[in-house]
Amino acid sequence: MAMEKYEAMFVYSVKESEEATQALVEKFKELIAKHGTVEGVEEWGKRKLAYPINYETEGYYVIYTFTCGPEFPAELDRVQNITDGVLRSLIIKK
Repeated sequence: MAMEKYEAMFVYSVKESEEATQALVEKFKELIAKHGTVEGVEEWGKRKLAYPINYETEGYYVIYTFTCGPEFPAELDRVQNITDGVLRSLIIKK
């Protein structure tokens, strides 16, 4: 199986507690580690959004860099779509 390099940026809701946000960061880090190799997790922290999303004006930005097989990014996208607390995400192949 060919391993590819990917980068994923997630914007988490800050409406809940800080612990809930950190739980989401860890949840996705563990999910990625289960299906590939996490090369880095860069937490940009809380920032103002360019436009309101679900009436929220701030989000918690995290960038994950990882290597995995070509089938996992679709699964990662599916999981983030059904997870409460994820405002936006973008997964790219480097």
